[in-house]
Amino acid sequence: MCGIVGFTGTVPCREILLNGLTKLEYRGYDSAGIAVQWDGALLTTKAKGKIAEGLLPLLALDDRGKDAVTGIGHTRWATHGEPSDRNAHPVDGGRVSVVHNGIIENYRDVKRFLTVRGYRFETDTDTETVAKLLDFYYNGDAVSAIAHTLLDIRGAYALGIIFRDQPGIIYAVRKESPLIIGKGADGEGNHIASDVTAILEYTRDYYLLEQNEIAIISSDDITIVDVHKNPVDKPLQRAEWDAETAQKGGYEHFMLKEIHEQPTALLNTLRPRVSAGFLPDFETEYGITDDLLRGYKHIFIVACGTAMHAGVVGKYIIEDLARTPVIVDIASEFRYRKPLLSKDDLVIIISQSGETADSIAALQLAKDTGSATLALVNAAGSTISRMADKVILTLAGPEISVASTKAYMVQTALMYLLAFRLAFARGKITEERCRELTKKLLAMPEVVTQTLELKDRCSQIASRLLSAESILYIGRGLDYALSMEGSLKFKELSYIHSESIASGELKHGTISLITGGTPVIAIATQRDLYEKTLSNIREVTSRGASVIFLYKDGMDVGGDSAVNEIADYLLPLPSADDLLMPLVCVVPLQMIAYYTAVHKGCDVDKPRNLAKSVTVE
Repeated sequence: MCGIVGFTGTVPCREILLNGLTKLEYRGYDSAGIAVQWDGALLTTKAKGKIAEGLLPLLALDDRGKDAVTGIGHTRWATHGEPSDRNAHPVDGGRVSVVHNGIIENYRDVKRFLTVRGYRFETDTDTETVAKLLDFYYNGDAVSAIAHTLLDIRGAYALGIIFRDQPGIIYAVRKESPLIIGKGADGEGNHIASDVTAILEYTRDYYLLEQNEIAIISSDDITIVDVHKNPVDKPLQRAEWDAETAQKGGYEHFMLKEIHEQPTALLNTLRPRVSAGFLPDFETEYGITDDLLRGYKHIFIVACGTAMHAGVVGKYIIEDLARTPVIVDIASEFRYRKPLLSKDDLVIIISQSGETADSIAALQLAKDTGSATLALVNAAGSTISRMADKVILTLAGPEISVASTKAYMVQTALMYLLAFRLAFARGKITEERCRELTKKLLAMPEVVTQTLELKDRCSQIASRLLSAESILYIGRGLDYALSMEGSLKFKELSYIHSESIASGELKHGTISLITGGTPVIAIATQRDLYEKTLSNIREVTSRGASVIFLYKDGMDVGGDSAVNEIADYLLPLPSADDLLMPLVCVVPLQMIAYYTAVHKGCDVDKPRNLAKSVTVE
């Protein structure tokens, strides 16, 4: 959600800023702009719409600022004020220009304070109150002005700031919203960015800002202080992947590339967490002992969107194998329902970015109540990874497409490993059974690779769905957990309404939506629920539904003439243990959503109104 870049150096900055903003397009945005220090002034260019359609044409018509060496840029996702040229960032404060991710909760109070003192507002944004407050407090000492401003504002923010009379200097500060400081090689300038993707072309070295630390960045120096101007010594971080890894690599879209990267992501995630004896090992690296696992009375899994769906699979597996109660919560609801947490409970937070605002708030609540906390995140050094008691990195590598695929895959895989070890630690499965399950899980990358060969058939299925007004996904048990993710992927990519429902709930209302030709994607990978799912398929086909049936190869489908009569399209899947089939079946569900979006001409990697990292509540 939104993206910040900044550069100061000895070479023109405009192209560097634009390149960084382009790398951040995956986060979702509705306008973009840059501001540069030029000829003793702050020159701002900004426009509604995509960078290529709005900002670039404006810059092509304006030679001013081409030689500027210091500037900031922003891709905005509207929260206060409609998407427009006027409300785009950077925002002018008078002697200062600001880019901002987040929300200023008390902006109305600040606006009244400044209006009384003669300030006039040109935008509908909360950000303008920050820009003008900085101008109000500025007397030549930028750090003091920033510190005073931070005392007056309330909310979440990442700020990139340049002052008109401080050439070559960028200031950066954050609270809750992510922001990093990129350290270039000697003589090559320094950067700020919302995430490392924006600067990988120039550097892999960066500093992580903590809450309300202020960074002062020049072309050859980076100084970080607290609000009292005390120096802060920070370790230099290094990104483990490079710019080439973050590119499409010959695939038409990032999403398709990331779907095909899932076998590798699985291997990278699983192997380091399995001992030579084929037992899940979370003690050696993370200090998660069997004694700890035995001590938890309840487990809460808290996440948003796709990560929450991985948690639902985790719930089924943990309760099945470890016989331990698990509650899965949507993070945005968790703290408001006043959950009954205790010091004997474990709260697992799942997040791809590690910066999801609602998940951060849920994690803070868990810590405040004394519960043990464990984070499953893909971003090392992210807010959630730093807050949690224990953190396990999912090691999916960069995921650029807004629609998550390989992150879901590895989140789910880690839930399996945790479930196996938890069940073993609690004496619910034998060591032999734990080894057997772990070996089967380690074989899943090969099975997923086989599943990728279904892409042509998934494209054919997608072509049948283009004119649909609504689609229904049905399944039971793990298949229902899986259908939730399939439905989400489909609606967010294709802009066609879809709904997932537990098959047994059809007759409790949803079946009234079935009319002639309504597409239903039915999933049956669990042998003990297979016949019941067939009964549910008959319920919808008798009312005219067009059924696409995904099932585990080897089940008695071809021999059941009734199935061939009631299903319009059969898609057999490579076979694996019933428990592990969600890792197989999610792949065709991802590809059906992908190809439907492609056939419709939708923006696959950047669906409308969506953001990769939701950093506001």
